[in-house]
Amino acid sequence: MEHSLRHPWRPRALLAGLAVATAVLLVPSPLQNLGEYGDRPARAAAVALLMAVWWLTEAIPIYWTSCIPLLAYPVLGVFGRGFGGDVLATLAPYVDPYIFLFAGGMAIAAAMQQWDLHRRVALAVMSALGTDPKRLLAGVLVATAFVSLWISNTATATMMVPIGIALVAQLERQRGGVRLGRYGMALMLAIAWGANLGGIGTKIGTAPNAQLAGFLELRGTSISFLDFMLIGLPFVLAALPIAWAFLCRLAGDEKLGGDAREVVRSERHALGPAGSGERVVLAVFLVTAGVWIASQPLTAWLAARAGDFPLRSAHVEGGVAMLAALALLLLRAERRQVLELRSLAVVPWETLLLLGGGFAMAAGIQQSGLSGWMGGELAAIAGLPTLVQVWVAAIASVALSAVASNTATVAVMLVVLADAAAPEARDAVLFAAAISASCDFALPAGTPPNAIVFGSGYVRIPVMARYGAPLDLVTATLAALWCYFAVPRLF
Repeated sequence: MEHSLRHPWRPRALLAGLAVATAVLLVPSPLQNLGEYGDRPARAAAVALLMAVWWLTEAIPIYWTSCIPLLAYPVLGVFGRGFGGDVLATLAPYVDPYIFLFAGGMAIAAAMQQWDLHRRVALAVMSALGTDPKRLLAGVLVATAFVSLWISNTATATMMVPIGIALVAQLERQRGGVRLGRYGMALMLAIAWGANLGGIGTKIGTAPNAQLAGFLELRGTSISFLDFMLIGLPFVLAALPIAWAFLCRLAGDEKLGGDAREVVRSERHALGPAGSGERVVLAVFLVTAGVWIASQPLTAWLAARAGDFPLRSAHVEGGVAMLAALALLLLRAERRQVLELRSLAVVPWETLLLLGGGFAMAAGIQQSGLSGWMGGELAAIAGLPTLVQVWVAAIASVALSAVASNTATVAVMLVVLADAAAPEARDAVLFAAAISASCDFALPAGTPPNAIVFGSGYVRIPVMARYGAPLDLVTATLAALWCYFAVPRLF
């Protein structure tokens, strides 16, 4: 009851989702008699719309919504294989190899956080780039983005905010306690924006990347770890200077009257020399990342020896991730586990449910015949020039992510766009939509890093929106252009 009182709109959102799903099931429509599929497209559409409404409004926690197919698909017979067959078909997406890849990546990130390795790396980057006002902004932005390539953007922002606050506090003390309004806000936004952008660079950087890779795998396109980096990392490198220019404009010419070098130096000194635990985690991470990057030739070598098993790069990458997590659990350093169970307890494992729910929804839409019908109804979009299709997808995605989480945005956008885009534009459209969903810089609700830095007390929503909204449009357009040129040449 108390939960509902704090969010009075949630009961209405719950009812709206149920009403839409019931209408699709009961109101006569072409979906209820679609040739060989019968009324299965209507059932899949009802579940998909219910999940979309509840995801986008967060009527219930999005991870609970992600579990709806586990019950609804077998009961409604969405796959048309009988109850037992539908149960197995529904469970399969929840144990997709990409689930294990993301789980292993989160375990490695937990070990980094346990030994403060990520903090050491971030401070080293900031120290290398310098600490005058504009270089400090660049240092915070680049350091945050680099760490976010390998651990979740939420964990990265959580780790960087105390460092940012310490930097601002030191500068304010050297100004005699005068608050750094514009520069403090720019420094906090550098953390949020760096975390959002950095996560785009790798498969494990943020959940939408794994969602995209898994979704494409369902449709027969395999994306290796290196393949994804060849698309994501150049975009990150191109977008960071743009974000830095916006941050410098926000910071203006505010006089700092101090030097942040002492803060960076003291933070690094407090870490002390790297211990054996950090070195072990770094070694495991470097080996794992190397195998991920080389997964394509390794998969080809293993596939030739796997008999009839349809081995994919996702299987290899997921298996390596889990082996790395197991190694970290078994290895010991400084009289303790390199990865302790209490470190795993703070990992957001519920994200795995979100990935599974997105994969399950996509599988239901595809195998029920609904995707074919959607493609026919949205054929007009496929008639647009390819670049226009990609740009529209990017802009729609970044706009939706401003009011909904990027994971929910991607889960909905992928299934809508997959059959709307022309076949020759489809991969570019889907990549642009997934990348743009992480390019949300305008509002606290857009991504967890935005909300985390908003809690620092230095960020005001009107200013955040004034600078973030134009950056949304610029980076979404950059994503569209990059995906239009790069994706067809790589896939």
